This record gives sequence, structure tokens and C-alpha cells, in this order.
Amino acid sequence: MKYNDIIKVIQKEYPRLSKGHRLIAEYLINHYDTAAFMTAASLGETVGVSESTVVRFANVLGYEGYRELQKELQELVKSKLTTVQRISLSSEFSNFENALREVIKKDIHNIENILKEIDYRAFHEALNITLEAEHVYILGLRSSSFLAGYLGFYLNFILDNVKIITAGPNDVFEQLFKANKRDVIIGISYPRYSKRTLEALDYAKGKGCKVLTITDSLMSPANQYSDCTLIASSNMISFVDSLVAPMSLINAFIIALGTKKGKQITDYFEDLENIWKKHDVYITNNNHNKE
Repeated sequence: MKYNDIIKVIQKEYPRLSKGHRLIAEYLINHYDTAAFMTAASLGETVGVSESTVVRFANVLGYEGYRELQKELQELVKSKLTTVQRISLSSEFSNFENALREVIKKDIHNIENILKEIDYRAFHEALNITLEAEHVYILGLRSSSFLAGYLGFYLNFILDNVKIITAGPNDVFEQLFKANKRDVIIGISYPRYSKRTLEALDYAKGKGCKVLTITDSLMSPANQYSDCTLIASSNMISFVDSLVAPMSLINAFIIALGTKKGKQITDYFEDLENIWKKHDVYITNNNHNKE
């Protein structure tokens, strides 16, 4: 049996584990990057259990053996590697044909995982928190800034008082200075996680804001500040981060918000269409034919 987020599986099974298996589980949750390259014997010695107990632990989680569990851990570790380390692991992208095929396959796999792993209650809660907020702050830095900009662009059509926090001349803390308990901050955080994003989420949490996070797993450091977490994997062993699955999740979030707003959104976009037409914002068929 293969799980795409082994830590999530361990956390779910933890209450039902024996004392010895809990020792292994705790070590894997806290030191998965080290454990990924340990033998069953060395892992058992480290936590104080036998090698056979480690093997049985893998079986309890649904794996045929420790090697299968170890492989899953190594896949998790790969998603946290530095850019230089990622390049050294990119052999599967060795030519143009492989690059095209493998990248698209991984993106499809990441999107499919959203449907397998999404917590629909969390998704519904995130919609309600956003709709009920007085102000909506959207934060995503570095590569996540593209996701934040996209989300903010469309939410500005749906909601009032949406603000995208940027890495501009004003520090993120200054941009969040007026935030309060009636507001929500949507934090987007993907490996390699921006320290500034985490500091900003902590700051917003301290001001009483609701915190929603869009991130890659429940092991993400952003999750510790979150009132509601939406998961979309970005697993891509290369020097770039894959934002395809997060973008798909954000699309679904935007459309669901628009659906909840109902006729109000229809009326709003009808007014916008008139404005766009009046000021010739978009190329129309007639304009195109004239050229």
C-alpha cells in the first residue's frame, strides 16, 4: 500500500499503536529526514526497539516491508531539498522528451492527490471564514507570490477589502499592522518555506486574525499557525517548484466562493463587462477584424 504523505498516515494511526511502535512513530515525525536513510536495525537501535519491531511497524501502516516505508520517507525528504541538491536528483529529466513527459505526469499525479486527500470539511470551513471576514489579507512570498497574486486578482472581483501582502518597500508587518480578529490572512507556503511568511503568519495570529494556509502537507511549518489548512502537493524533483496542483486548488476555491455569492457576482460582472466594453479593455471580434 502506498501513501503520498506518510507523516499524515502515522499521525492518524498513532492512537492505535503499541508503546514500541509509538516510539518509532514519534522519531519518524520529528526526524523523518534522518530516518529516511537509516536501516531497520539502526532505526530500532536509535529508538530502543528491535529490528523486527520496526518491520512490524511498517506492516501495521500497510507496507509490505520496511524498504517500502523507507522509500516513502525518501520521497518526502526529496521535496524539502535545496535547489542544488534537487538538480543532482533530476536524472529522469535527462532529455527534452523525458522532461516533458515526466513533468506533466508528476503534475497530474499531484492534482489527483488533491481529490484523494482533500478534507472537504476544511475546504467548506475555509470558504465560510473568508466570506465572513471583514478584511482578507493574502500572503505568499518568493515563488508562492505568483499564487498569491492570482488568488488576490480574482478575489478582488468577488470580495471587498482584499489586500495582497507584497515584498515591497513596506515590510509585511507594516502591511498587516491594522489587521485584527475580524480579519483573515490566507498564507500560501511551499518548499522551500519562506521564513518571512512564517513570521508574518505568527504576527497575524498574535493579532487575533483567523489564519488559513494553502501548503503541501500537514508537516508544513505553516500548519502550526493555521486555523484551517488546505493541502495541494508540489512534489517535483527539479530546480523549480511545481505550482500546478496549488493553482488548481486555488481555482476551485475561487469558483466555490463565487458560487456562494450567487446573483451578487452575476450583477457585479455584468457591470464590469459594460466598463470593459466602454473603455475597450479587451480585443473583440469586431476590433480584430478591423485590424
